[in-house]
Amino acid sequence: MIRKYVAFDIETAAHIANFRGDWRSFRPLGITCAAALASDAEQAAVWHGKNPDGAPAARMSRAEARQLVDRLAALTAEGYTILTWNGLGFDFEVLAEESGDLAACRELALAHVDMMFHVFCNRGYPVALDNAAKALRIPGKPQGMSGFLAPRLWAEGRHQEVLDYVADDVRIALEIARRCEAERRFQWITIQGRRQAMPLARGWLTVRQAIELPEPDTSWMTRPIRRSRFTAWLATPHPGE
Repeated sequence: MIRKYVAFDIETAAHIANFRGDWRSFRPLGITCAAALASDAEQAAVWHGKNPDGAPAARMSRAEARQLVDRLAALTAEGYTILTWNGLGFDFEVLAEESGDLAACRELALAHVDMMFHVFCNRGYPVALDNAAKALRIPGKPQGMSGFLAPRLWAEGRHQEVLDYVADDVRIALEIARRCEAERRFQWITIQGRRQAMPLARGWLTVRQAIELPEPDTSWMTRPIRRSRFTAWLATPHPGE
């Protein structure tokens, strides 16, 4: 039986030019907006910070970020499984810091399905969302648009473009999840342009389940990525906690 999913994604406020390395060195990033698309809904729900006049704010306040956490918790209580692409190593870690509700975000992160993390735990390397979309012939992100460009556009007042972008991201993630789970395999296009596939005999695993997978052989890699890059925050207090 295919789960009732709700795909989730955030966009951050900090604009990092020519980013290389670990995003954590630039924290706090702030959250400009977020989107969630349920598998039984036609349109994504979107949230953003608001100024006193109701206009979009530069970033969500702590109270607004906590309301977002509460909404996600309510969705899980209603029987939905939260779905992300790299939500463990990014979205939920940022949300934990911005909301100050680390305990709730940890539980949400462990209980949700992070498709990229599942693939990483199985293969030992991450896969880009666009490369999965290409393999399934799912329309991907708009040409020239990216998560690194979104903060600059938001700061320039181009709020609707960013809201459309984050809503499109959850659409892509949800379609990938449903298609792959129905076919019982995940597909993607490699950097070399080859098609690869990974069986999904049990469907998508939650983060809690994926962590239990045996470590894959990464001896062929020069600099293999450790799982702790994605999971360390679950056990490490944030500044100010």
